[in-house]
Amino acid sequence: MVSVVRPLQPGIYAPIPTFFAPDTEDLDLQAFSSHVIRLAKAGVRPLLSGSMGEAHHLSHAERAALIKTARSALDEAGFTSTPIIAGTGAGSTRETIELSVEAAAAGADYTIVICSGYFAGALAGNRQALKAFWTEVAEKSPIPVIIYNYPGASGGIDLDSDLITELATESPNIAGVKLTCGNVGKLTRIAATVSDPSFATLHPRKNAYAPFLVLGGFTDFILPSAFVEGHGAITGLANVAPYSIAKLFELSEQSKKDPSLLPEAQRLQGIIARADFTIAKASISGTKFLLEKLYGYGGNPRRPLPPFEAGAAAALWEHPHTVELVSVERELSGKLQ
Repeated sequence: MVSVVRPLQPGIYAPIPTFFAPDTEDLDLQAFSSHVIRLAKAGVRPLLSGSMGEAHHLSHAERAALIKTARSALDEAGFTSTPIIAGTGAGSTRETIELSVEAAAAGADYTIVICSGYFAGALAGNRQALKAFWTEVAEKSPIPVIIYNYPGASGGIDLDSDLITELATESPNIAGVKLTCGNVGKLTRIAATVSDPSFATLHPRKNAYAPFLVLGGFTDFILPSAFVEGHGAITGLANVAPYSIAKLFELSEQSKKDPSLLPEAQRLQGIIARADFTIAKASISGTKFLLEKLYGYGGNPRRPLPPFEAGAAAALWEHPHTVELVSVERELSGKLQ
């Protein structure tokens, strides 16, 4: 059997929601497959079992099922070289490693790991323990590991740029960081190190196809991050407007060589930044509502997360920021209705 190489590349990645049957809350794999392929056609790559994917509501078997389903759907649609990133952060280092091994066996190419916030009181200020966590996971994971820095989902644990840079230089199986802290200064400092031409020579990766990428966790700074040699974003908004966000990344990169494209990149960045600010506040249930309105699937999150309230749903759909983004997305995707 010929092994397929699926490089980890700069660009836009989407944390795919996990869809559930309305009555049983069983996985809706048909909607899930459709969504993965919809995004792949727009040039957006999948991240499974992340925060948007309700990872903490999924069993080990369900996580594996999502990976296998996505891989099969991508291959059947001709996206054989599209990589899959799988979330494997858990309450303990031991279970995180176990999930990483299971993800690799199911077909994931990379893993993204957040530190649990359950014991944040003991961990948040303990730099040595945090470094040891990602170091051990990276050493024992069979696939490259991306650091997931999201204080809002980890009890306030927020890695600084010095610690992330240390992990990048000392752990060759760490392949990047997702900064859902939204700290552009932190992104700039890390990118200044890992995007330097000497970094790859001085600190080669264990997997040559997995360079260290510095990825934002929101879409409101894709253009600025491109100019400090960031590598794109992993963003929930890419589920709603994949063509728009992929276009913004493309324009941002091209603007570095052709300044005449910068005004259009700035215009699109403004539209997307306003929409990201508005839609992100609606969280998982709001994103699923928008997917239901736009594409006919979405549903509710698993309990105890509540469904999106009708009044809030109407307000979000009619909000000028949402309306503007939907209009751009329909234009770029060729769907004007």
